[in-house]
Amino acid sequence: MELQDSIDVVKNIGLSRAKQLNKMGIATVEDLIEYFPRSYEDRSRFTSIDNINIGEVNNFKAKVFAKPESMRARALTIVKARLYDGSGYIEGVWYNQPYMKNVLIPGKEYVFTGKVTEKFGRLQVENPDFEPFSQNSLNTGRIVPVYTVPSKMSQKTIRGCVKNAIDGVCREINEFMPENILKERRLCCRSYAVNNIHFPESDDAFFRARRRLVFEELLMLQMHLLQLKGNVTGKKSSIGIKDYDASPLLAALGFELTKAQENVIGELFCDLRNGTVMNRLIQGDVGSGKTAVAMTLAYVLIKNGYQAVLMAPTDVLANQHYKNISRIFEALGIKCALLTSALKRREKNDAYENIAKGEAQMIIGTHALIQEAVAYHNLGLVITDEQHRFGVRQREELAMKGKDPHVLVMTATPIPRTLALILYGDMDISIIDALPPGRKKIDTFAVDHNYSKRLYAFVKKEIAKGRQAYIICPMIEEDDKSELKSVLAYTCELKEKIFPELRVECIHGKMKNEEKQEIMSLFEKGNIDVLVATTVIEVGIDVPNASVMIIENAERFGLSALHQLRGRVGRGSEKSYCILVSDAKNKTSVERLKTMCRTNDGFVISEKDLELRGPGDFFGTRQHGLPEMKIANLYKDIDILKEAQQSAISLYKTDEKLKKTENKLLKIRISQLFERKIKKICL
Repeated sequence: MELQDSIDVVKNIGLSRAKQLNKMGIATVEDLIEYFPRSYEDRSRFTSIDNINIGEVNNFKAKVFAKPESMRARALTIVKARLYDGSGYIEGVWYNQPYMKNVLIPGKEYVFTGKVTEKFGRLQVENPDFEPFSQNSLNTGRIVPVYTVPSKMSQKTIRGCVKNAIDGVCREINEFMPENILKERRLCCRSYAVNNIHFPESDDAFFRARRRLVFEELLMLQMHLLQLKGNVTGKKSSIGIKDYDASPLLAALGFELTKAQENVIGELFCDLRNGTVMNRLIQGDVGSGKTAVAMTLAYVLIKNGYQAVLMAPTDVLANQHYKNISRIFEALGIKCALLTSALKRREKNDAYENIAKGEAQMIIGTHALIQEAVAYHNLGLVITDEQHRFGVRQREELAMKGKDPHVLVMTATPIPRTLALILYGDMDISIIDALPPGRKKIDTFAVDHNYSKRLYAFVKKEIAKGRQAYIICPMIEEDDKSELKSVLAYTCELKEKIFPELRVECIHGKMKNEEKQEIMSLFEKGNIDVLVATTVIEVGIDVPNASVMIIENAERFGLSALHQLRGRVGRGSEKSYCILVSDAKNKTSVERLKTMCRTNDGFVISEKDLELRGPGDFFGTRQHGLPEMKIANLYKDIDILKEAQQSAISLYKTDEKLKKTENKLLKIRISQLFERKIKKICL
């Protein structure tokens, strides 16, 4: 058996089970042994029956006293077995499992794990996990792994599959970490780590195993990003800038830049003066003015004879950027072009021609900008907006359209510094850490659905003042298995029953681009009172007259997504409100909503989001081009991250391309990891 073999070569994995595992993202033997547990249960200590804790899960050894009895009660089949261990008796009960009568053998010793109750003066354990007592058990008498599995697959099944896979390839789990790093960081070998992350011999063995696997994951990612950055950092730029005068543009903007914006522009101009290729990320909270900064840089490049291009993740946002930027640039004599997939063939061909001839100086669009048909005349600057919506390769493909153009990336999703170093380790980072003066705090409230009538009355009151409202839903169509609000069904309900006198429309990702653009245009003009939407409006949408944001089933969104959505209001001079509607009672959901109500600071929110989600999907979307984080928790593993970064930097300085003999296995492993195109990062 080899690591890249299909999982159906593993003992006890047939076609049906292989299909189940495939749906979990497990296709090869290596995928299976790297499907790490989500938690563990300590079943290494046994309790005697006379010391059992009622109302808690107990782990105990006991023999079956007599042949189990089976009986029927209404539609239930009940199997009961009397269990004893020398200190006392307890009754095991199984519901609708008639085969249990023949599975449990009188006189044989088993290990049982389950919640114990007391009924009619007797101790009872219902539907306990059990298996014959053995020193080599996977499910009892040890620290037991708990995996994320579908409802049709038991923990026993997945444990057995993983164990069979590990046993089958134990000789294939070779070490690829350089010996000097293993010694310097006191890391265990990889074979030991894989075995003990699944089936720990002890607490200490588990911690050693986990530290090793987290370290290797972060080291490989950091090394790859350093190599990416090395391909850009220090590279001489062929783009010559003689004129840095941006005063005509700054006057045309109609407002004064904040000190934070001026500082970032200073950093950008410093990059240009250095004579090297710019590769910089601008972080800034919602409404901090990133676009004005990008326009300033674009203006300078264009005035020096180069083209600038801005790529947005959606047609709606691209159209909005085109409308706002062209209004200012065209007045300054700069020709702009829009290129999206929604354009008609003739419009696209005209755009291609103008771009190729250099007549279009500022080009704005979507993924259409990286199509093969697009040829740039003299591309000097590449800007991507809302970078987390794009993949690393898409950013690279756009940059390759020119001869080493400067690259500027913008994101309104505040990212904790440590996470930014992981995601954008190949870039320099600038932060716009202040909002323009006059921006009012958005009042945020969390309520349950008992407040619906009051909410609807509040919306009517705001609209009567001439304002507009967003209502966000996490679904598009009704799902019989879910009680989540659906955009389509909810829109009908609002139109017919709740707001019959108001103009209500909806927008979602499955609509055609021209339909979405038409709806947004009507909303911007004030011809729609209430816009029901999915997160298609999460980024960049700017309608200053909208003052109310209601987010249904708010527990379904991450903190950063909620913050982005909230940023669609509060963009005008009037007081704005965000209402989070949720009936969820679990601790994480409640804490998430409380955080939103406490602060409007995106960076505070991002830190809390990372804390609550751990290695979960930080952005609500996945980063293409980077591997899946299988075990590292970027909030809890900061110390290991720092060690991995130090080792990666040291390794990079001494052997940038990993050509030395002792580093070749690590190089191969990194290459394999980043060539798996279907894998995506999950933070």
